[in-house]
Order: sequence, then C-alpha cells, then structure tokens
Amino acid sequence: MATPFDGSAGVDLVGAATLAKYLVEHGSDGLVVTGSTGEAATLSDDERVSLWRTVASAVNVPVLAGATSNDTRHSVELVKLATVAGVDGVLAVTPYYNRPSQAGLVAHFRAIAEATSLPVILYDIPVRTGRKIASETILELASEVDNIVGLKDAAGDAPATERLLARAPADFECYSGDDLMTLPLLSVGAVGLIGVATHWCGVECGEMITRFRSGDVEGSLEIARALIPSFVYESSDDAPNPVPLKAVLRALGLPGGECRLPMGPAPSGLEQRARAVLAELDDWRHTRSFGG
Repeated sequence: MATPFDGSAGVDLVGAATLAKYLVEHGSDGLVVTGSTGEAATLSDDERVSLWRTVASAVNVPVLAGATSNDTRHSVELVKLATVAGVDGVLAVTPYYNRPSQAGLVAHFRAIAEATSLPVILYDIPVRTGRKIASETILELASEVDNIVGLKDAAGDAPATERLLARAPADFECYSGDDLMTLPLLSVGAVGLIGVATHWCGVECGEMITRFRSGDVEGSLEIARALIPSFVYESSDDAPNPVPLKAVLRALGLPGGECRLPMGPAPSGLEQRARAVLAELDDWRHTRSFGG
C-alpha cells in the first residue's frame, strides 16, 4: 500500500484510511503498510506506528507491517512497536546497503522473529537491497523458526523458487513480489501476490490468481496478458515505483500526493501515461463480462 502524503509531504492519516478501505473494496485480501511501495525508508518510527494503527483500525483484513530496516537493533525495536500496534504480521526485508553474509542474514531474521509473536514473512528483493537471501538461508529459517512462515519473492528466478518450495515446510507460503512474475511463481507453488498495480487492478489480479489455482490456466493467462501494460508501467528508470503509482492515484482522485525525496518529482508526461494505462485497462474491461 502506498503512503499518502499531503501538500507539505506530511503523512496523511485520513487519506491512508481512505486508501486502505478502497483497496479492500477493490480486490485486496490483505495490506502491507510501510513497505517499499509505502516509502518506508523515508518514514520516521512515529509515522510508521501511526500508519499501522490507522490502517489496522480502518479495515477488517490482515495487515502486515513493513517493520524492519538495515539495522538489526532498530528492526527489533520497530517489530516490538508493530506487535502492539494492532497489525497481524511483519514483512521483514533483507538489510539493504550493508550486504551482510548469509550467516548475518540468519542472525538478523532470527532476532526479528524472536522479538514478536506475530508471523513474519521474509522479503527477498536483491535489486533494491544488493543482497540475495540464499535458498539454504530461507530453508534454515523456515524449518527452525516457528513464526517465519512465508516469503515475498522479488528475486526474479522462478526455477530457484521451485527448488526452494520443493524442500520447504508444507505450510511455508510464497507470494510473488513482482507483478510480472506472478504467473511463473504460481506455476511453481506460490499462493498469491503482494503487488503494486493491485492499487488499480486488484480485482483482476485476484481473479487471475483464483483462475490459475482452480485450473483455468487459459483464463488466468488472458487476464495476465491484459495486465502487462499496467505491470510494465509501474516502475522504470525515469519513474521508479512508487512514482508511477502516485500518478495513478492522482488520476483516480485517491489520496496519494507526491513521493518524498529522494524518489523525486514525477517526470514530464507521467500523468498522461497514467491516464493512458487506466484507459487501456478500462477498454479491456468493457469488452469482457469479467468483473460484473
């Protein structure tokens, strides 16, 4: 979930509650608050806690808190705050910039899990963190730490994920962390998506997953192909996520505002691109009975 900001780049808590309710009404079965898309790296601890409490109170679906940083001690403090803030779980990203060893990653994630009774989902996104969580590391944590229960996989290597899930505990869940990789990951055992474009096509993403898991592979593929423009739009070198997402929110009249620095102002023409993506999606919807 994006973090809405006001005109002074302050956190818009009323807008956060509004956006959270909108997402649940438009296909999301749960929400991640203060993750990468929520610009967590630019938020103070107090802002994070206020967002967790606000969103958890606004919706009746599971809420995961992006409650870690690249500092283990700070992460433990944040996780303790999240535990009493009313959320349902923790999303724990790989420590970024530090480039720790795999032994360091094991110790980091163990410390986070020990700081809470909540379930913890590991978040592997090496393109942003600079460090891959090795499969053996994930397997060790999944097998030995009771409340490490899943993986948000944005590593872009479906064969490696297939090998991982073949060896993981049966109740260990994998979620795609890259919209474009959702079908490949579903095909090797993932159960869902923690997405970005779900802000504007959550119903379709949910239906894509439901159809695939019910055996309607062709129907799922049809939806996935229709969503490719949305998935491609959501991040690029000149407009990395969540800059394009914020443009969509503005186009839809939803709370969002601009991104905080260093994500920077939206590049010229992005608003027009956002409206074009939405228009193309609406055209496809109008050709289908899909979605009622």
